[in-house]
Amino acid sequence: MLLSMITEDLTRSIFVTCHSSLTNPLTYLQFFIHVLGHADWSHFLGNMVYILLLGPILEEKYGWKRILQVMLITAFITGVINYLLFLNIAICGVSGICFAFIILSSFTGVKEKEIPLTFIIVSVLFFGQQIYEGIAYDDNISNLTHIVGGIVGGVSGYLLNKHEPMNNTFSSHR
Repeated sequence: MLLSMITEDLTRSIFVTCHSSLTNPLTYLQFFIHVLGHADWSHFLGNMVYILLLGPILEEKYGWKRILQVMLITAFITGVINYLLFLNIAICGVSGICFAFIILSSFTGVKEKEIPLTFIIVSVLFFGQQIYEGIAYDDNISNLTHIVGGIVGGVSGYLLNKHEPMNNTFSSHR
């Protein structure tokens, strides 16, 4: 955000994903780095609150490498989808990752191979809200990015909990 105050045009052209030439190497980098750009301080701070609240919980449960993978996968998929579907729209921001974290966090207390009730409730509320807002409002918010992030979070939560039992905080030794 501080960099954008100094070089507004430069950062707005780099930290976005938009439909640009596939011969430009920056296009491929932008599939990932668009999450580093934000429209304004409000956009940035709103996203950072989610990251700072949910990130440590998820990192403790799944480890930093898996959380980084979720973040990179979410950034890439949202960047590619925007590139393919919206020829004249540039997106920026980490909202897709925030929504991946929201849905993924509903899996933190689950036992192996279970789908938690909180996941179902949060998903219905979240996806319902995003679909409604995407139809009802014209507000420059990429609801599709939120939905895709939520899907990545849900799939990640299911897959991560499918193969690993929940970490027990109690020891069997006395």
